[in-house]
Amino acid sequence: MVFVKTHDISELTTELIGKQVILGGWIEDLRKLGKMSFITLRDVSGISQIIVKGELNDNLADINRQSVVSIKGTVQETKSRDFAFEIKADEIEVLGKAVHPLPVDPIGRLESNIDTRLNHRALDMRNQKTASIFKLRHQVLQSLRKTLSEKKFIEITTPKIIGSASEGGADLFSLEYFGKTAYLAQSPQLYKEQMTIGLERVFEISNFYRAEHSHTGRHLSEFTSVDIEAAFMDYNDVMNVLESLVLEVYKFTSENCKKEGEAIEHEIKIPPSPFERITYMQCIEELKKEGEKIEFGDDLLDSHLRIIGKNHPGFFFLMDWPMKLKPFYIREKDEDATLSRSFDLQYGYLELASGGTRLHNPEILRNRLIEQGLNPAQFADHLKTFDWGMPPHSGWGMGLDRLMTTLIGIDNVREVVLYPRDPDRLSP
Repeated sequence: MVFVKTHDISELTTELIGKQVILGGWIEDLRKLGKMSFITLRDVSGISQIIVKGELNDNLADINRQSVVSIKGTVQETKSRDFAFEIKADEIEVLGKAVHPLPVDPIGRLESNIDTRLNHRALDMRNQKTASIFKLRHQVLQSLRKTLSEKKFIEITTPKIIGSASEGGADLFSLEYFGKTAYLAQSPQLYKEQMTIGLERVFEISNFYRAEHSHTGRHLSEFTSVDIEAAFMDYNDVMNVLESLVLEVYKFTSENCKKEGEAIEHEIKIPPSPFERITYMQCIEELKKEGEKIEFGDDLLDSHLRIIGKNHPGFFFLMDWPMKLKPFYIREKDEDATLSRSFDLQYGYLELASGGTRLHNPEILRNRLIEQGLNPAQFADHLKTFDWGMPPHSGWGMGLDRLMTTLIGIDNVREVVLYPRDPDRLSP
């Protein structure tokens, strides 16, 4: 028979000594010592020691490590220094037998490279370091949603199959859609702007797609983005929202995820605040002092950002970019039309988020499209919403995967994504 679990391992306490329990999990280790065996049983919540004696011990020959079992037994005192109590097994049933040898070692005694681990990702989840990363990711998502909801943002879900380029750019995946050409959305930008008409403050946490031939530790073809848009806020306001969101993620996980931090051997420390705010022009001056040949209007290359990041370690906002480097929907500064009301959130050289104040005047928006060589007719569905009374609004988009790498001190986003997609990886 298949036993129904009565407890997760984490729910067991010394108060249950003498009580019968039924556990379910996988065998992490199995040591046979004559007429007695010691099983280390693990489930998602924790680990426990199981003592097997007598006839039950004689029948353990066919049980491999990592096999899934159900164990009925009695909680009893133990002499082990590693456990507060142990379980004396009365019955054991193998529910799912594991082959031997396994393609990766979930315990981590034998290290596997990241590609091998990704090829066997489900088994990799039994590695406690890997599992802890995704438990942390779960907590980060909970924190983000809680904080945004408290700030009166409403969660929305926008289409991922769209009929035209959402931001007028390249790097889009195209697909055949019932005889028409469709695209996978690279951001919710236009839809979230439209939602400010009635909902005012909105956010979305979802996957988006970008057809970039990038082979770095920070780029993916499918990535999770955290986006907000807020009516009656300017770019300073939404920068404040972003900063408070990041700080709350660090604060929440540092206080509530100590066990996971120990598993990944990384202490989560709350970053200093407020985050420094530097302008694009300041960056140009800093780069020139370092001997870089760069002028106003030039984009900042990765090599430039590494220099800036060295000068400004940790989190900082990089503000007031030239208008020529920004998308058509970004608004210029009143005092200098060559500069935009925009920002990036950086962690050293790593860009985490980008945002700004948007244009909300439909006539100016149409002219901006033309200036950037885009056809307003292709944005007709979007532009018409601006004729219905569009409030001034601002917003940003942040890469969740990149934020996770800063949180846990890992520099490869593939470590924090279940099944990463990049130019070389489409499976499993």
